[in-house]
Amino acid sequence: MYAIKLELKLNNCERTLMAKHAGYARFCYNLARTLYLGVMDVKVSRTRKIAEIKKTFTNFIKKQPEYQWTNKLSSRVYQNAFIAFNNALERFFKGLSGFPNFKSKKSGASFTVDSSNGAVFLMAGHLLKIPTLGTFRLKEAIGYNCCSQTFTISKTADKWYVSFTVKAEKIPPLYHEVAEPTGIDLGVSTFATLSDGTVYKVPVSLKSAKIKLGKLQYRHRKKQLGNRQLGIKASKNAQKFYRYQRRQHAKMASRRRDFLQKTTTEISKKYAHIPIEDFNISGMVANHKLAQAVSDSGFYEFRRELTYKSPIYATVVEVVDRWFPSSKTCSNCGNIQAMPLKERVFVCEGCGNTCNRDWNAAINLASISIDFVRMASPELTPGS
Repeated sequence: MYAIKLELKLNNCERTLMAKHAGYARFCYNLARTLYLGVMDVKVSRTRKIAEIKKTFTNFIKKQPEYQWTNKLSSRVYQNAFIAFNNALERFFKGLSGFPNFKSKKSGASFTVDSSNGAVFLMAGHLLKIPTLGTFRLKEAIGYNCCSQTFTISKTADKWYVSFTVKAEKIPPLYHEVAEPTGIDLGVSTFATLSDGTVYKVPVSLKSAKIKLGKLQYRHRKKQLGNRQLGIKASKNAQKFYRYQRRQHAKMASRRRDFLQKTTTEISKKYAHIPIEDFNISGMVANHKLAQAVSDSGFYEFRRELTYKSPIYATVVEVVDRWFPSSKTCSNCGNIQAMPLKERVFVCEGCGNTCNRDWNAAINLASISIDFVRMASPELTPGS
C-alpha cells in the first residue's frame, strides 16, 4: 500500500468546514485523554477502556444541550479521534513515545474520516469525493483510477492537504549496483558519508531558508504578539507575522522532507546491504551544542525512511550496536583510540593511517561483525 498526499483547492466555506472538523477531532482527542486518566486504575484492558469511553461520548455527552453542535459534524471524525488516541497509548506502552499530550491549535489541525461502506472509488482528475464531507477540488489531479477507504485532512501553514492510501504492489529490483555492505555514518558537518566515499551534504536552500526565518524573527522581536493568560490580544501586524512565519516553517519542512526522500531513495536503489548507526537522538539533542544541528538534519527520519523502503527496494538495512566505537577504531589496523568531536581527521596512533573521520567510521560500519548488528524493523509500513 502507498500513500498519496494532495493539496486541496478550497473556498472560504470549505475552509471553515475543515477547520470545524479539525476542532471537533481535537476536542474528542482531549476528552478521551481526560476520561482515560479517570479510569487508569480500573483493572480492565486498554481497548475495553477506550470502547467504554466512546460509548459514554456517544450515548451521553453528545446528547447534552451544550454539545449539540457535534451532531452537525461528521460522526466518523470523533470515532477516528478515539482510534488515534488508542494508537498513541499503544506507542506509549511499547516505549516508543511519552504519554499522549493534550492537542492544541498550535500543534496543527488534522482529522481523519473513513467510509463505513467499504472502499470508495476515486476517478482520475481534479475532483475528490471524501466520505461524509462532500466533493472537493484538487490543485493536482489524481493520475489514475484507484480506491481508498480512509482519508486524513491536515493543514500546513495556510494550505489544506488530503492523504489516502491505495493498494498497489511494487516489484523490487532484481539487482543493485553495489551488492557488498556499504556503511553510512551520519554527522553534523557532513550529513552522510558512505564507505565507498560518497558524501551527502545538507542542501544550501535549507540553510538559506533557516537564515531567512531567523532574520524574520529578529526583525519582529518587539511586536505585541499577545498573551492569552494576561488577556492581551495579538496586534494585526503580529497576526500577519504569524501567518508569514508559518509559511517559512512550512518551506523549511518541505525542503528537508524533499532532501531526505530523494537521498534515501537514491541509496536504496543503489546499495543492497546498508549498515547504519543506532543513534541516541534524545541524548544528542540534550547536548545544547549539538541539539540544533541534529534536529535540523533529521537523523531519525533518515533512518526511518531507509527502513520502511527496504522491502520496496529489496535492501537489507541493519542497525549497528549503539556502543560500537566506529569513530574511535582505525579502519586499517583496528586500533582503538580517543577521538574528540572537534577532530575531523583520524590519525591512527598504531599504523599512522590518516583519513577523514566520518569516512573511517563508515568503513568500520561496512565491515562490522554480525555480533554487533540487528535487523532494522519499520515502525509503520508505507501504507499504514
